[in-house]
Amino acid sequence: LFIIDEEQKFGVSAKEKIRQMKVHVDTLTLTATPIPRTLQFSLMGARDLSIINTAPPNRYPVQTELRSFNPHTIRDAIRYEISRGGQVFFLHNRVQNIMHVHDMLKKFIPDARIAIAHGQMEGHKLEKVMLDFVEGLYDVLLATTIIESGLDIPNANTIIINDAQNYGLSDLHQLRGRVGRSNKKAFCYLLTPPLASLPQDARKRLKAITEYADLGSGFNIAMRDLDIRGAGNILGAEQSGFISEIGIEMYQKILDEALLELKETEFQDLFAKENKEKEFVRECQLETDLEIFIPADYVGNAIERLNLYKELDGIKTEEALMAFRQRLKDRFGPLPKATEDLLDALRLRRQAQHLGFEKLILKFNKMTGVFTGSDETDFFQTELFGHILETLKQHPDCCEIKEKKEKLTLIFEKVGSVKEALESVNMLKG
Repeated sequence: LFIIDEEQKFGVSAKEKIRQMKVHVDTLTLTATPIPRTLQFSLMGARDLSIINTAPPNRYPVQTELRSFNPHTIRDAIRYEISRGGQVFFLHNRVQNIMHVHDMLKKFIPDARIAIAHGQMEGHKLEKVMLDFVEGLYDVLLATTIIESGLDIPNANTIIINDAQNYGLSDLHQLRGRVGRSNKKAFCYLLTPPLASLPQDARKRLKAITEYADLGSGFNIAMRDLDIRGAGNILGAEQSGFISEIGIEMYQKILDEALLELKETEFQDLFAKENKEKEFVRECQLETDLEIFIPADYVGNAIERLNLYKELDGIKTEEALMAFRQRLKDRFGPLPKATEDLLDALRLRRQAQHLGFEKLILKFNKMTGVFTGSDETDFFQTELFGHILETLKQHPDCCEIKEKKEKLTLIFEKVGSVKEALESVNMLKG
């Protein structure tokens, strides 16, 4: 078993190099903020992912504030922390001028006891400074990012990060985690130049770290980091930032479509068995002006409603849908019409997808079904499409056939509900 703690400190190539030391090794990675590549592997299903977002007892979220560099802000933050018997981390990540910052802090708060810690100090001196700080002999520890991980000093509950725009999201989250490690309210101040002068990515990072301040929000921060920085090539070490323009969900969709295309073309021999069961439409989009939803007066909690929608979106079979309906009825009582229609809409989409419709428009007492692709698409040579044509010949008055923008469409008149739409689609199946 190979266990990596603080996984965000290791690159892809470094981790793979260590793994190669032993064949068939199981790997467990631990991190509050996984790097985008690791998170992407988990979202793809290539790695299992477990999230621990239950905070330890008696802990409070760290109050995170974005401020411009200002002597009054620094003075007030440090004095408040000292007045309640606490200690302060002041982070400045440049050893070259760290003494200038020390003198500046002494000028702001003459009565504060200030110590300096950085990685270029001799080992025994650094150890003495840290031990003295832990024992409360200093009020402020002026340090570099050497304090980023591994420190647990319950009495230090304010951290001031200078030039916060220069840090990554993972670094900022880890640094913020150095405070708030007791039952006292903790504060994190991010000092930056005026926001208008910062690059767009830096502004996005600072916005994300202030938005996600709750305990256990590391996963949300990592997802935002994935959006900003990109996921990288699947089989390489390069990072790709275009994902920030399209978002993770669209990226996943494009990736899935590319993999499916490769299975059906370049690697069709390897996936011959899988391709036999292929469907011409992966998802049918439904547009409607009907009310199909879970009402707030039926399920009062908004988060619970979102969870139910998410669960519903993952249901693939009629048996699972019926079980979901029964659970709803057991928990919340008889289903309202809008929710019954929502379940029928899921059936409608599934049936329409099997019949080759990529889109259904159910509006103004009319349903329009749009078939996939153009005339050259393989779908129109299938036995299924031939069966649909035979059914239409037997029921010539059921709908009107048109071609719009190289897409074949069926228009069903007098369809004013989801149930009627479902009956019309089922009729095509014969």
